[in-house]
Amino acid sequence: MKERIVGYRRRMDMLLAQPPEDADWEQILQEHLTQVSFFQHERFIHLIVTVTFAILVTIALAVYCIAEYMPMLALIVLLLVLLVPYIGHYYTLENEVQKMYGQYDVIQGKVNEKKKEQSWNTK
Repeated sequence: MKERIVGYRRRMDMLLAQPPEDADWEQILQEHLTQVSFFQHERFIHLIVTVTFAILVTIALAVYCIAEYMPMLALIVLLLVLLVPYIGHYYTLENEVQKMYGQYDVIQGKVNEKKKEQSWNTK
């Protein structure tokens, strides 16, 4: 997923940096909104999973501190081994989606410019 989201965002950056003259910005905007919604859904699911693992680590740590039950340390380590990559993945998703919001603003500006041009051309 990381490769997909970063690759998509980079392709959009290249498109916005050197736009083709005959670009259909309204279609690009709709495609971008679709992709952003997919990534937002992915981000939300990973938020739920990350928070769940963080809660489980906290509960396991509390049980260990209260009961001093040694096998609980193995569970804590296992949960941390899973939690750390989830945090990293969620961090990537969050930052990339935030960057896509900026791209959306730029694309929306291009759509508005095109509409202004068309309205001036029809007058």
